[in-house]
Amino acid sequence: MSRMRTGLFARKLLRRFGMEPVAQEAGRHRLPDPPGQNEGVAASSASPEPTDNPGASQVNRSRPAVEFVLPEDPNDLVVHMSGVGVRRGRSTLLDRLDWAVELDERWVVLGPNGAGKTTLLRIAAAELHPTSGVAHVLGERLGRTDVFELRPRIGFASAALAARVPADETVRDLVLSAGYAVVGRWREHYDEIDAERAEELMKALGVAHLADRAYGTLSEGERKRTLIARSLMTDPELLLMDEPAAGLDLGGREDLVGRLSMLAKDPDAPAIVLVTHHVEEIPPGFTNALLLRDGRAVAAGPIDDVLTAENLSATFGEDLLLEQWGERYFARRR
Repeated sequence: MSRMRTGLFARKLLRRFGMEPVAQEAGRHRLPDPPGQNEGVAASSASPEPTDNPGASQVNRSRPAVEFVLPEDPNDLVVHMSGVGVRRGRSTLLDRLDWAVELDERWVVLGPNGAGKTTLLRIAAAELHPTSGVAHVLGERLGRTDVFELRPRIGFASAALAARVPADETVRDLVLSAGYAVVGRWREHYDEIDAERAEELMKALGVAHLADRAYGTLSEGERKRTLIARSLMTDPELLLMDEPAAGLDLGGREDLVGRLSMLAKDPDAPAIVLVTHHVEEIPPGFTNALLLRDGRAVAAGPIDDVLTAENLSATFGEDLLLEQWGERYFARRR
């Protein structure tokens, strides 16, 4: 009997596309000791975020810390980082970062290459432990909880995951296997409810017609939508997306931004954190922004307060203009 569940958000998403959801309730699978195919990696062996920014290790220590006002009810927090730092050798990837994400918030994290965005996301995904400071994810303190039990509660779509997907893995199997947090079908058993849920999510993300196609034959946009469908398979409490629009053409980007906007505006969707380099990729409906440079926060808070030309210029080290048309943002150099 399956333990994969169909949550309120998933049911509403499917109905918006004119489909009836699977009625049964279910939970999340746990596969003991698959041979080297866990999505997560041990924190002790995790590699740092790649960077082509030669100044990434030269943190600006004089920048004042960004302060957060925490909610009265700690249960409203899905991510809470206090004084979090990550160091690799002489490089500081994150430096004394404070950050909090609440249940109903949708965050965009912006910054140049080497700013620490992916490192931050990997901590939130329970894939990496901080070198210093304290990080709580979904009420669990990293270092004092079983991350293999925690990770299935988190949906994570990233380039690192995409790189681990076997080229011959079918779209259906890639989405379905999220229940066991593995890539590449192995010895897992799936019930009919799992197959039906995977089919529904593929339809909702526009990849159902590709179900039997090998992942390696997909376009970049098709791969991105497939990974997002996979990230929603376990009905996560926290959804993380690392540069989901990277590499897409204009049409593919706008299609994805539209789908993510619908997701962000649904009050029953999970808390969302999206990493990007470009303000043009911020979907309407996102509520908060965190700007990172050299591993520290330049600004954080409500998106309308944080996304200013001054803050963007400080973040990217360029004199930038910022324009807003409706709910979309556009930036260029002066």
